[in-house]
Amino acid sequence: MKMSQLFGRTLRDRPSEADLISHVLLLQAGMIHQVSTGVYSYLPLAWKSIKKIEAIIREEMDLAGAQEVKLGILQNREIWKQSGRDEIYGPDMLRLKDRRERELALPPTNEELITETVKTVVQSYNDLPFILYQIQTKFRDEPRPRGGLIRVREFDMMDAYSFDADEDGLDLNYQKMISAYSKSFERCGIKTVIVDADSGAIGGKDSKEFILLADSGEDTIIMCPKCDYAANDEKASFEILRDQPEPAQTLESIHTPNQTSIEDVSNFLNISQQKTIKTIAYISDNEIILVSIRGDLEINEVKLKNFLKSKELSIADDEQLKKYNLIKGFLSPINKDFKTIIDHSITPETNYCAGANEYGYHYINVLLGRDIMPDSQLDIALAKEGFKCIKCPGNLVSKRGIEIGHVFKLGTTYSTSMNANFLNHEGNPTPIIMGCYGIGVGRILAGSIEQHADEKGIVFPKNIAPYQAIVVSLNTDKKEIKEAALKIYAHLNSNGIETIIDDRNTSAGVKFNDADLLSVPIRIVVSSRNISKDSVEIKIRTANDGELIHLDTVLQKTSQLLSEYK
Repeated sequence: MKMSQLFGRTLRDRPSEADLISHVLLLQAGMIHQVSTGVYSYLPLAWKSIKKIEAIIREEMDLAGAQEVKLGILQNREIWKQSGRDEIYGPDMLRLKDRRERELALPPTNEELITETVKTVVQSYNDLPFILYQIQTKFRDEPRPRGGLIRVREFDMMDAYSFDADEDGLDLNYQKMISAYSKSFERCGIKTVIVDADSGAIGGKDSKEFILLADSGEDTIIMCPKCDYAANDEKASFEILRDQPEPAQTLESIHTPNQTSIEDVSNFLNISQQKTIKTIAYISDNEIILVSIRGDLEINEVKLKNFLKSKELSIADDEQLKKYNLIKGFLSPINKDFKTIIDHSITPETNYCAGANEYGYHYINVLLGRDIMPDSQLDIALAKEGFKCIKCPGNLVSKRGIEIGHVFKLGTTYSTSMNANFLNHEGNPTPIIMGCYGIGVGRILAGSIEQHADEKGIVFPKNIAPYQAIVVSLNTDKKEIKEAALKIYAHLNSNGIETIIDDRNTSAGVKFNDADLLSVPIRIVVSSRNISKDSVEIKIRTANDGELIHLDTVLQKTSQLLSEYK
């Protein structure tokens, strides 16, 4: 490819409308074009990189024994209603009607359709196990698309699905996919960490995320530097530091005028926040629920929502509190009129301070088991940096990251709701045991930039760079320069090194800047001064300086530098 013929235009200045560096550089490099909010077109250079990423994923999936399919995109909405996810996804799923008023959906994922497809083929345990995958465009009506390719409304994803007769088979395929993902990301040149994760709208019992650590990431990861513990903050747990057990004291109501926050109360009574109880009223699918946690901690609403199996969960507003005669700032866990849930940080051996549900009053010497009689007690606490690790004596740290891949053990979530059964060894109908696995292809492209970019522009790892080498022709008006550059360009391409030539009639500075911006690993400069010595300058993208080499060694030196380039 010649730069003079390449579709797309680089920008001298960085776009001001973009925030994330990947978004900025993809626009500046002329690699993507915004169609509408959260929708982008890939232009030639980005599309070359995307195809390389897809090829790597396909190779690793095929090696893992998975079979590629291509499912229909436009789906009957009825199968989403059957699984229950039509309601769960709510406005995030794009829906439409055809000319006959039939309800259709543009899917964000494909568990329903793949289950519907597989159940027409699988009859007995002899038809299992297998893994199917595809790389296809998905849709999600994001309320706040952001970050270019990081959070979009239309995106390319590799989604895979495993089908097994038993849990052991699921465990085996789950590990196969984790291995295939790890190899794919390593070959794409990005570093990821595997973390425990919440299953979200996908459902199932276990899941892990592959996170690309980046300060610009929207996910918060809780990790232990002393062991291998890592989890998304939606899932993370920690070791609770507890006070020494103390003898039970008599429950008392005391006047606490205008002391409405945990900080206010602890200062007013001169006690630690660990000896207070914070109570928040939630509305879960139109039911009022009182949720209590130790005062120095915060409620993890994802854990709470999962436990309650809520479709909608929100903190009760002033009007709702008034409706239920609950006093804001003085809510009490001592309440038999409403469902009560408490966090496991609250223990029976501590005398706590808690709201009395009376304006200006709190209880002291509140005891779990005597005064508080919860409906449920479980871990609903939000883990944070500095908390104690649950696996070792280390302290947790918090990192930002971008989710690149996700694996789920679905179990029988979809096969049960959609009647996807097989006959087991005894001849009894049994739900197929499933797993599902996803990789965000566009996120790999953007995430790589977030992880590797420098002040000059994009720094793609060599396996996903659009081109491996660029021949920069200076003094293009001179015949000998033009011929030498074209000869090198043709020689490298004919020997399997993807090469682009910058034959434009523009300045050396513009050409050098564009070569760096576009992330071509090897730059070969052909100029009048050097060609007279039968030499060219060769330089790798990440080096400050190049070196002069003889024309006869260009192929050898380029191959050597590429083998060393990461």
